[in-house]
Amino acid sequence: MTHVLPALGPARKLKLPRQAERTLPNGLTVVAVRRAAVPLVEVRLRVPFPRAHLARASLLSQSLFTGTAGMSTVEIAAELQTVGGALSAGLDPDRLLISGNGLVSGLDRLLELLAEVLTGAAYPGDEVATERERLADQIQLAGSQPQHLARVALLKRVYGNHPYGVQTPEAEQVRAVRPAQLRALHGERLHPGGSVLVLVGDLPPEKALDAAEKALGGWNGGGKQAVLPPAPEPRPGPLLLVDRPGAVQSSLRMALPAVPRTHPDHAALQLANLIFGGYFSSRWVENIREDKGYTYGPNSLVEHASAGSVLTVNADVATEVTAPALLETQYELGRLAALPPDEAELEQARQYALGTLLLGASTQAGLAGLLSTYAGFGLRLDFLAEHAARLAAATRAEVAAAAARYLAPARAVTVVLGDAEKVGGPLSALTAVEPAA
Repeated sequence: MTHVLPALGPARKLKLPRQAERTLPNGLTVVAVRRAAVPLVEVRLRVPFPRAHLARASLLSQSLFTGTAGMSTVEIAAELQTVGGALSAGLDPDRLLISGNGLVSGLDRLLELLAEVLTGAAYPGDEVATERERLADQIQLAGSQPQHLARVALLKRVYGNHPYGVQTPEAEQVRAVRPAQLRALHGERLHPGGSVLVLVGDLPPEKALDAAEKALGGWNGGGKQAVLPPAPEPRPGPLLLVDRPGAVQSSLRMALPAVPRTHPDHAALQLANLIFGGYFSSRWVENIREDKGYTYGPNSLVEHASAGSVLTVNADVATEVTAPALLETQYELGRLAALPPDEAELEQARQYALGTLLLGASTQAGLAGLLSTYAGFGLRLDFLAEHAARLAAATRAEVAAAAARYLAPARAVTVVLGDAEKVGGPLSALTAVEPAA
């Protein structure tokens, strides 16, 4: 019996919620959006943090909430709990991101606690020692995982000596960090200039702005700014083979050129990537997962960073099918670059892209995350509507042109992590291979 899938329905229109913005005298920009879903408020504070000492910055993000001059880590946690709140910090090569939420009724106290940490984090020795060992253990554990090792090799191959080339410190580098160094880094780099605070919740935006200004207006506007150089475009060359003797799987990674969100090709490239391998119904997934069973979860995505964007292709395959998987990946990239998608393929990818955009903005947490991410690129909420319109309007010819320009397999940087003795020969039959040093 044949089952016919129903036709795709019309795309829902994106409705932007009410928002307000204010830049405080100390340089902090606050963006507030009303989303009346549940009586909570989502908080995202993005602080520019490029080119910081990697081990110190990583440990600082783990230790930020371990105490101030007047409060211990336990007292901070207890105070947050009284307002149904939580706060944590994370780091990437561009920024330190503080995330959390709490009851709308507790926003004032939540922001007061945030301000106390921003202006007076003490990095107590015993707490830092605990976080230092925890982070070092996490790094050592990651160093045994093939997915992490493949990612490390790809970043180094693509970015070289650019700060993006190394994004994880060595465990011993972390173990060498001392609390005084964290306090010095905090005083030098954790300041409001260029920072953006996003508040999304069930409260009037102007009221949220007032609360932020009251709590964070005294945050010291000093410190220094650091600027990243532009990231290099992926430069194709021999396949880099990283040996992992005895591995039963190989990690296949590729990087291709991409464009920032504001580039005219961005929407067309996003659709081209979806058709290639960016979602479950894509050509590449159908080929190497559904048809041939080479892998379980292949994926491709455009990764945006402040200094540049790149499209990554990722698959983990059995050792014996490493070369066939690479061949099929190159084939699907080349097929899309050479032959335009048909209208049905394009429309399905378009509906998926628009639906994902709507879904991502449908919750308080999702909207706060999007807004914070966009803020790092100088964008605001209206970009959602602009991008949705570009996705809806992208033509088959534009998507084909983007595929030819960015997805051509000749432009790919390729890394394979696997048992070199077993996969090196078959891979060499397909392309030039260079062993990792």
